[in-house]
Amino acid sequence: MLAAITRLNRLVFRLASLLMFVIVPAMLFAVVSRYVFDAPSDWAMELATLLFGPYFLLAGPHLLHSRGHVNLDLVQRAVGPRTRRLLEIVNYPIIIAFCAILLVYAVPFALQSWEYAETSYSSWNPPIWPIKFFVPISLLLLGLQALAEWLRILFDPHTMDEVASDPEVIG
Repeated sequence: MLAAITRLNRLVFRLASLLMFVIVPAMLFAVVSRYVFDAPSDWAMELATLLFGPYFLLAGPHLLHSRGHVNLDLVQRAVGPRTRRLLEIVNYPIIIAFCAILLVYAVPFALQSWEYAETSYSSWNPPIWPIKFFVPISLLLLGLQALAEWLRILFDPHTMDEVASDPEVIG
């Protein structure tokens, strides 16, 4: 089950990374049309911004597993493996609680946006309610990944050593 959560988040991360094939050309188009042709685009930068949100949010759970998030490396390097493990045992429930609290607020926020068929109110005016559903989805995935990491550390004391030597995590 824990491996399935990690595989799901890795797949979601890989799919979300494909959004860069839309975001980068859209930004390039926006810059070139504005500064080369003096004809600013109404939609390109807004599209890039709308797609960057899901990209950023959906990458989070995989980054949690691969230890890609910003953390207190100085503290972790200064303490021994037992203390590091204890810090991880305390840290993950905090992440899970944070995700649960935000999820309680994010679901009604996304549903309300859908009910109102919310748009950006710009000159292009795309619907933004689908984008808002990525907030609760990513919170759920992040909470599940935090739970998986916490259970790994709880039930396998050597997890911290394996994570430290895993080339996928380091690289």
